[in-house]
Amino acid sequence: MSFVRLSQEAAILGEGPCWHAEEQVLYWVDILGRRLHRHDPGESDTASWDLPEMAGTVAPRRSGGLILGLHNDVASFDPATGNLKSLVTVDPNPKTRLNDGKCDPRGRFWVGSMDLEEKEAIGGLYCMDASGRIEQWADGIGVSNGMTWSPDERRMYYIDSPTRRVDVFDMDPESGRIGNRRPLVEFSEDEGFPDGMTSDAEGNLWIAHWGGARLTKRHPQTGECLATLNTKAFQTSACCFGGSELRDLYVTTARVDLSPEQQAEYTDSGHLLHYPVDQTGSPTYAFAG
Repeated sequence: MSFVRLSQEAAILGEGPCWHAEEQVLYWVDILGRRLHRHDPGESDTASWDLPEMAGTVAPRRSGGLILGLHNDVASFDPATGNLKSLVTVDPNPKTRLNDGKCDPRGRFWVGSMDLEEKEAIGGLYCMDASGRIEQWADGIGVSNGMTWSPDERRMYYIDSPTRRVDVFDMDPESGRIGNRRPLVEFSEDEGFPDGMTSDAEGNLWIAHWGGARLTKRHPQTGECLATLNTKAFQTSACCFGGSELRDLYVTTARVDLSPEQQAEYTDSGHLLHYPVDQTGSPTYAFAG
């Protein structure tokens, strides 16, 4: 499948792509580079903002602007003014930071944390409602990563990367309560680690392989691999659908800890990639608060 490299500057750790439907642009973060980026398909240049600390994820906000998952807090951000304001502390543990997150179809913001040294399973999975109330739904998490929802909103898919699994929860759409966690997909060592994830309109899962140089499309009930999209980025980190018809697949990648030999082989490492696909994706949902 043909693709286009969109970013001119390679990120250290590109993550968290989200399509802003009102603006018709894509936002994503460079976690270790402490930067927020915006790609407008109608413009040639990428807009960027420096951040005071690491941000693991970004999401649109219905009331305007964005929300960011910072080191320990969720914050609001206004791209027009550059104003950044902390809203609530999620995980105050000084040994952890927030990582991947996104909003569910009802506008609740889900975000997970991880051990800064990636050695202990001390992270958690949290949900913030429109009022700013935080509730924890899982603990003992190593590196909290991808999440997405079924079209009927009754299943939530979730990745804790060191487990090499994609798990599924039952979910009550009205209350946002989740339970009955169970494995759906288990990665072999040569597939790398499951990282960021999105879904399409049919409910299929699209999973980025960190250390696997690919994305795979998986059946949402059996976990069967339906398609493979190879990349020239060893650390393929996350993906989302965008564009006016949600038929543009955007993929973030990283170059952190790559050897010179790996950088020479995986020439798209750290860049934002774009693949036109024949599949309608699920939208990026906005925070209701």
